[in-house]
Amino acid sequence: MKRLFILIPLLFALISFKSNAQTFTIKGKVENVTGPVIANASVLLLNTNYKTACDSSGNYHLGDIKPGKYLLQISTVGYKSISREINISGNLIINIVMEENVQQLKDVNVQAKKEKTFGITRLKAVDGTTINAGKKSEVIVMDDIVANKASNNTRQIYSKVAGLNIWESDGAGIQLGIGGRGLNPNRITNFNTRQNGYDISADALGYPESYYTPPAELTNRIEILRGASSLQYGTQFGGLVNFKLNDAPADKTFEFTSRETVGSWGFLNETNSIGGTTGKVQYYAFYQHKSGDGWRPNSNFNVNTAYSSVTYNATKDFSIDFQYTHMDYLAHQPGGLTDAEFAANPQQSVRTRNWFKVDWNLGALILNYKISDNLKFNSRFFGLLASRDAVGDLTDLISRPDLGGDRDLFKDKYTNYGNESRLLYSYKINETPQNLLIGFRYYRGFTNRQQGLGNDGSTGNTSDFNYGSSPTDVNAYSNYNFPNYNVALFAENIFRISSKFSIVPGVRFENIITKADGSYRTVNTDGAGNVIYDQLTQDVKNSERHFVIGGLGFSYYQKEAMQFYANVSQNYRAINFSDLYSVVKTTVVDPNLKDETGYSADIGMRGNIASIFNYDVSVFDIYYNDRIGTYQSSDANFNTFQYRTNIGVSQNIGFESFAELEVLHFIKADTKNTSLSIFTNLALINARYIDVKNTAINNKKVELAPDCIFKTGLSYKYKKLSASYQLSYTSSQFTDATNAVFTPSAVNGLVPAYTVMDLSASYILSKVFSLEGSVNNLANAKYFTRRADSYPGPGIIPADGRSYFITLQVKL
Repeated sequence: MKRLFILIPLLFALISFKSNAQTFTIKGKVENVTGPVIANASVLLLNTNYKTACDSSGNYHLGDIKPGKYLLQISTVGYKSISREINISGNLIINIVMEENVQQLKDVNVQAKKEKTFGITRLKAVDGTTINAGKKSEVIVMDDIVANKASNNTRQIYSKVAGLNIWESDGAGIQLGIGGRGLNPNRITNFNTRQNGYDISADALGYPESYYTPPAELTNRIEILRGASSLQYGTQFGGLVNFKLNDAPADKTFEFTSRETVGSWGFLNETNSIGGTTGKVQYYAFYQHKSGDGWRPNSNFNVNTAYSSVTYNATKDFSIDFQYTHMDYLAHQPGGLTDAEFAANPQQSVRTRNWFKVDWNLGALILNYKISDNLKFNSRFFGLLASRDAVGDLTDLISRPDLGGDRDLFKDKYTNYGNESRLLYSYKINETPQNLLIGFRYYRGFTNRQQGLGNDGSTGNTSDFNYGSSPTDVNAYSNYNFPNYNVALFAENIFRISSKFSIVPGVRFENIITKADGSYRTVNTDGAGNVIYDQLTQDVKNSERHFVIGGLGFSYYQKEAMQFYANVSQNYRAINFSDLYSVVKTTVVDPNLKDETGYSADIGMRGNIASIFNYDVSVFDIYYNDRIGTYQSSDANFNTFQYRTNIGVSQNIGFESFAELEVLHFIKADTKNTSLSIFTNLALINARYIDVKNTAINNKKVELAPDCIFKTGLSYKYKKLSASYQLSYTSSQFTDATNAVFTPSAVNGLVPAYTVMDLSASYILSKVFSLEGSVNNLANAKYFTRRADSYPGPGIIPADGRSYFITLQVKL
């Protein structure tokens, strides 16, 4: 009998062990209620490590699951999440049918539970009324990065985007300067720059410089689409940068957020926002004030930014959204330095009378209409009323001292408006879903540009932007009107040859009219400053051109872990107003300057393996005909100057890679509250002139195209604590086509290689309070990223030294 009592427990133990050793599988398909399968949907068992994503056919598979009760959750952007209790005692087949979320916000037709990312993700093949299939894309998710958002620190915010060359002109992040793949970073001119899908630059065609950059604290995510975007968004070799601004919370009638930041050299940033949803109305308002003394003398600034949005959801299928943005700032400019001055003390300033002022007003009315399940319409009406003024000793060589007297005064006014409308049609061929996008764009831009002499600023208001009192001062140099008109039609179609392979052709028709009507005065003085020659010249130009550009993309979706993409598209870039006439004494513009043409191409592979490993590897080719550039020349009297002309043909060939790995997944099973990821991105660029008029430039490196850009870093999270560290390296680069290493003016020369490190952290104190901190330029590196020929120089513009910031956030 005793043996029986011993054997019975042993038998139960063996049965239990055998039962626990068994594992089972769950598989199935996820579909839309209207029929099409849903790819990339996230499938997981809550509070476990069992998770996967649907393949391109909507199929999913979870294996090695122990018996027991679980909560199965399926979610994806644009659909209502589904949770289902399941009891696993054998293999299961569970097919899921998901419904689209009918709530409509702005130009995105759905709202879904936010996905957790590494801080970087990609655009969907079809998103709203845009087609992104076959194109290289990056999306920076602002909530998922730990960075200095108060100062718009570009290195930190864009750290995971490969191949970006960054200009650092101020430590407050007032102006954004990024260039990709060897293109000029100057005020993001080589990207088509938008906010919520509409233009924000001074003039999208004639002067595509962005003096306004949406604050990081106002931005929800930043979408970057590379060169093939020219077919949908316009003729820019760099591609698209679109800032998607914060929305009102859909589940609250009122929410208040306040962020207070203090930092080195008197930095102060105050941000307040309110938002909510009541009935059919969503509202959001944001205000930011930023001020500081700056790292260098004569670099104090004062910035104010306001934004408001009101959305009326008339029905589940139709909404109207009105948006208004205002930004103004006044910035004292410390000017440039010579190479010797920078080597002696990069923090010094030898200009005290340089100032810059901007007033920016953007308005937009956005209509979204879901006509049917297969037809979506989006229309954006937008307008800009803005000005920018610069005064100071801006055109003389920095190697000469500022002797006082009347200052250079540059005044611009911009009055632009337009409409862009899109229609996305979904249809089927042999039961395979296809997508057709057709669009229309009308744009009218008008710029008034005056360049003359302002007062010396020695008394009264030193930031005076009025012309001087002398009769010869008023409009002494030039006064131009630059009207331009643009009508464009475009179309793209995703032809899905199979569930995995797609071909995406596209075409764009452009009609561009550019005009210039004005006059410029040539004034020469003797050594005593007396006018000895004064001539007024009338100047009228009118250029109309129309053309068609095309492109072709390919996409092969093996699974979420492995996707292939490729594309090639023609590009066209019109000359801008700055190319027509230059008041800068050291620059001469070729009167026969022509538009730039060419193409851009990509081929790459990307994927995301179970949210553990995220990667994107690609090669690119940018081919320029009649590339505009500068090189040093001299006249008959041996006076040197910068000559701006169509230098010839250039080609930028390169390799880009990004990878991020969640390390703790391989170390510990439970990573719910803890994560540690490491990322790297590397860009190798070979940009050279290959067919030029001036043989001395042949095979020279293209200016502002470093051979190597490398970034790496760590992101750590433990419960309520998040931290990030990053290192950024940019190799040396030249600033003109002759590849001059040194010039006495410091306008051109080598920009030496530099390495910068940053550290940021955040801690959630409670549901209401959180704390953030950042150290920019951790090792206090002495470096510079640019040489300027005029504003804000001329000469070397030093980057800021080490700085500290701390932010308190209150959210109610």
